[in-house]
Parts: sequence; structure tokens; C-alpha cells
Amino acid sequence: MTDGPGKDHWEAELRMLRQELQELRAEQKEMATAINQLVTTFRALATHLGIASEPYSRKTANDRDLRGFA
Repeated sequence: MTDGPGKDHWEAELRMLRQELQELRAEQKEMATAINQLVTTFRALATHLGIASEPYSRKTANDRDLRGFA
């Protein structure tokens, strides 16, 4: 790589990309936290309404669905 304006340009570009990557990672962590909160809320609602019970397990062929739920 040559010294001068070209090198400075690429270094500035790399700094901006690294900053953007850090921001994206922070946003991903926030979204993961929000999704975990939604899952917890939906599980609590499903348990409260009697649609599901904890812990979740896959249905087998012998299990029956509740009426009105396919």
C-alpha cells in the first residue's frame, strides 16, 4: 500500500466500517433481549390460558390437540 491520501482514505473507511459493525452487534444484542422477553411473555400467556404447559415438549402421534387448536 502506498503512503499518502489513498492510505488515509482506506484507514478512515476501515474505522467507519468497524464502528458500523460495533453498532450492528449492539443492535443484535438488543433484539435478542427483546425476543427473549417476547418468548417469556408468550410462554406465560400460553400457560395461563391453558394452551401449553411447561416444559415444552414435542407432540407425539399419541398426543391429542386441544379442541379449536390444530
